[in-house]
Amino acid sequence: MSTRHLNLFQAARLCLDATDPADKVALTQRYAAEFAQGWLSLPAEWGEPEPIGMPGRPPRPCLVHPRELPRRGLGSVEGRAAFLHAIAHIELNAIDLGWDAVYRYRGLPPQFYADWVSVANDESRHFTLLRDRLRQLGHDYGDFDAHNGLWEMCIKTAHDGLARMALVPRVLEARGLDVTPGMIAKLRALGDDATVAILEIILREEVVHVAAGSRWYHWYCERRGVEPRQRFRELLKEYAGGYLHGPFNLEARLLAGFDEDELLALQEQAG
Repeated sequence: MSTRHLNLFQAARLCLDATDPADKVALTQRYAAEFAQGWLSLPAEWGEPEPIGMPGRPPRPCLVHPRELPRRGLGSVEGRAAFLHAIAHIELNAIDLGWDAVYRYRGLPPQFYADWVSVANDESRHFTLLRDRLRQLGHDYGDFDAHNGLWEMCIKTAHDGLARMALVPRVLEARGLDVTPGMIAKLRALGDDATVAILEIILREEVVHVAAGSRWYHWYCERRGVEPRQRFRELLKEYAGGYLHGPFNLEARLLAGFDEDELLALQEQAG
């Protein structure tokens, strides 16, 4: 299909359906650039999105329950490779989460689509950086088992853009804001400056991604006449009780669109 005959929804679906990670990255970067140039338009007729059971995935890694993933320390090359693999898997899922938001939610302001195309593009760069580093350590994506928690939350929130914006960027992705600084400190102490440099890029850009989730969550709340703090607490209880763990990176979360009252409530809910 020629790009000149594609609309943004069709391009998003092609990225979602790509099974090879390198193809998914290449398509994402191509269509993000073409969208930025104004070559991929939003269609005049929105239509309904077709169902998405699972996005395209390679045969490996094997997807298992999170409890089945072995715990490995960062002190060995194998342990660092397993850690990098876990983060790379999150970033690959995040490419699909960005495109799914573009594809699934119709009739929204143009800036919504611009934000999530940009997020998908960033995640594709993150995945590539991590995969390259993984290869430097003698491994590749697919060498370790992984879990499907991010995409499972995507399916749970498919029916409601408000829930999606609350729970994927502001809970699951925001968890990265909390844990990454500690990982950076451990890796720096081990002398792994190459991995530290990648994680610092990811941390900086993930603040922007969570902020996009906050912005559109509040947009949905305002449109529906919903009080955002109370609704966020309700959604956490309904969908995400097991995902909430402190301590929280308060500075990064404030930059990413949380306010002080929300952060106090999060700390109380996390116990």
